[in-house]
Amino acid sequence: MQLLLAGGAGFVGSRLAERLIQDGHDVVILDNLLTGRLANLDGAHSIPGSARLRFVRGDVSRPPGITCHFDAVLHLASPASPRDYFQHPVATLEAGSLGTRNLLERARRDGARFMLASTSEVYGDPQVHPQPESYWGYVNPQGPRSVYDEAKRFSEAMAACYARSFGVQVRIARIFNTYGPRMRIDDGRMIPTFVSQALNNEPLTVQGDGLHTRSLCYVDDLVDGLVRLLWSDCEGAVNLGSSDEHTVLDIAQTIIQLTGSSSPVAHVAEATDDPQRRRPELTRARTELGWAARMPLPEGLERTIQYFRRSAVRPEAPPVSRNGTSPGARPTVRGRVERAGRNGWPKKIGSAAP
Repeated sequence: MQLLLAGGAGFVGSRLAERLIQDGHDVVILDNLLTGRLANLDGAHSIPGSARLRFVRGDVSRPPGITCHFDAVLHLASPASPRDYFQHPVATLEAGSLGTRNLLERARRDGARFMLASTSEVYGDPQVHPQPESYWGYVNPQGPRSVYDEAKRFSEAMAACYARSFGVQVRIARIFNTYGPRMRIDDGRMIPTFVSQALNNEPLTVQGDGLHTRSLCYVDDLVDGLVRLLWSDCEGAVNLGSSDEHTVLDIAQTIIQLTGSSSPVAHVAEATDDPQRRRPELTRARTELGWAARMPLPEGLERTIQYFRRSAVRPEAPPVSRNGTSPGARPTVRGRVERAGRNGWPKKIGSAAP
């Protein structure tokens, strides 16, 4: 099958691309590289038969004009860390609104199934614990996190609308905290921040008293859940995440121990609207997908720490502008790289657009 994977150069998207190629699918990645990196696709290009992978640089928020047929459209295109969506608030809102509409329209026209990468952030600072898919959430629509929270909530509403109005086969993954190799060390999320601080013997900056909780899912487990959901008959939203709940303070101390760091813990001011408890209710994932997160947290953290140790000597990719370009930079990914057409999509898959 031929699949369109928007946001496929990101942390999760690139791992998902590898899995889909291994499963025998042709994958076209559309990414503006606002937060994704071409280097993340090196692993996909090392897979035998990786000619199945094509990269197109473009923005999902621009009107589509693609001419080929897709069997499935996967929407993972959005800044996902607070640091990124605070820096790119308008792009985040556009990815969840215009981008979602454009990709759903592509799925409708092709008769393709559509999968949305939503988030546990749709639950806000939840008043129900653990959070089932039936919970409507407790979200501040004008707070600093709202550009991401409400973009995803709008995405879900638009996807549900296309399912009801046009019969599009919609799958919605509500992704809880995910970690692992290919996270950017500077993306501002808890795990890369703590690991970076520990490796440099700097204080681990724990917000508030550190007793708020997170449930951490290793990226390979998440990718398996996404693939199962994509090809399932599950309608509506499905939580994907770990059922193991840990305090942020415990996570910080575990990372200090695994890195052998001399770092202390430093308590800092708590972020606005930061959820106090987060753990998914996973009955749907277990019963309808046969899925559960399996990676023990210490092992997953150890793999992540080793990745950051290895990548510490590599220079970060140059910053990109709002439209995803990087002054003086050229794509270096092995294999075919295609530029988006003037309307943001490749004019023809399989040949470079002028």
